[in-house]
Amino acid sequence: MALTIFSVMIGLLLIGFPMMIPLISGATLGFVLIFGGLGQMETMVQQMLAGIRPASLIAVPMFIFAADIMTRGRSANRLIDMVMAFVGHIRGGLAVSTAAACTMFGAVSGSTQATVVAVGSPLRPRMLEAGYKDSFVLALIVNASDIAFLIPPSIGMIIYGVVSNTSIAELFIAGVGPGLLILVLFSAYSIIYAKLQDVPTERPATWGERARAVQAALWPLGFPVIIIGGIYGGVFSPTEAAAACVLYALILELLIFRSIDVAEVWETAKSTGLITAVVFILIGAGAAFSYVISFAQIPQAILGSIGIDGMSGIGVLFVISIAFFIGCMFVDPIVVILILVPIFAPVVKSAGLDPVLVGTIVTLQVAIGSATPPFGCDIFTAIAVFKRPYMEVIRGTPPFIMILLGVSVALIFFPQIALFLRDLAFAD
Repeated sequence: MALTIFSVMIGLLLIGFPMMIPLISGATLGFVLIFGGLGQMETMVQQMLAGIRPASLIAVPMFIFAADIMTRGRSANRLIDMVMAFVGHIRGGLAVSTAAACTMFGAVSGSTQATVVAVGSPLRPRMLEAGYKDSFVLALIVNASDIAFLIPPSIGMIIYGVVSNTSIAELFIAGVGPGLLILVLFSAYSIIYAKLQDVPTERPATWGERARAVQAALWPLGFPVIIIGGIYGGVFSPTEAAAACVLYALILELLIFRSIDVAEVWETAKSTGLITAVVFILIGAGAAFSYVISFAQIPQAILGSIGIDGMSGIGVLFVISIAFFIGCMFVDPIVVILILVPIFAPVVKSAGLDPVLVGTIVTLQVAIGSATPPFGCDIFTAIAVFKRPYMEVIRGTPPFIMILLGVSVALIFFPQIALFLRDLAFAD
């Protein structure tokens, strides 16, 4: 039965159907094969509705809406200018600024694709003018956007938390350590690259210019204060923090900066609604599909065939990492989380692994896969935004992917990279 279901899903995907169709078809076929007909379709609909019922999912459209507002407005440019004022003059400083800007925008958006657009659009022309090769620039933007999936608020972590019933607040804080480690390693590689390529440096900013850049960025810096300070200060839940971010983004861009008007807010809301509809259809279909594979005990059969029950905790984490990394090379990250998390849930529990650590590793692998050929979604976002051919976008990615995979291995052997801040924030 499992072979039939997955064959149908892969066939529909290869034909060119959007991912929601194979997912719904797989769930429907599973119900037909298990229950012998269409009589249990009511149960399938109930499972789909149960999948989108958790209140914490409200945070997803809220964070998407806030990110869209900021992308249309001035917040991203002000954050970029502040980073540039302090490190733009060092060798490789423009590349370091790009990585840092992706991190900072990720801390207010939670979306890798929004980060590619918001940071890449203004900084790519400046990097090309400064003498960087376009293959390096594109690879840096695509891969540095992965940090947005780790630094809170992370949409991927919200989905994982809902599917696995793990604390989203704990997942958020656990993503900070790995995110900052990736930023440091990307910055080091950028400096080495700039020295080897003899990329010229820029004029150092004066302290007055730096002060003005910091002053201009103070309002956008309020986003991480609201999200991180609000959640861990006990003021907001993650869902409430998302709503507060939308309100803050509207006040900032509509009233203070006046960078957008009411008509643009309406257009942004419609765009967010479209994206949210797709995400929630995927989540609902994924919930029904998870019910099918759990009822049919497909996870036990798959994992038993590779002998995962006899593996150590480290071995299990390696298997999980490989599965999610390969999955996201071909399929949308949300779909991979929806399908694979229920499959691995029993073995994660039996191995006694910390679900927050597993969630951090899963989120990192999802982020890496999103920027990895052949079908990483961030690659196609960059192709659409920058109007560059596929091979040029992926040409410079191998060094960044190796760095990201190195961080993944480090997380497995040194889990305190992720769990130190979690243990500190949630100490009894």
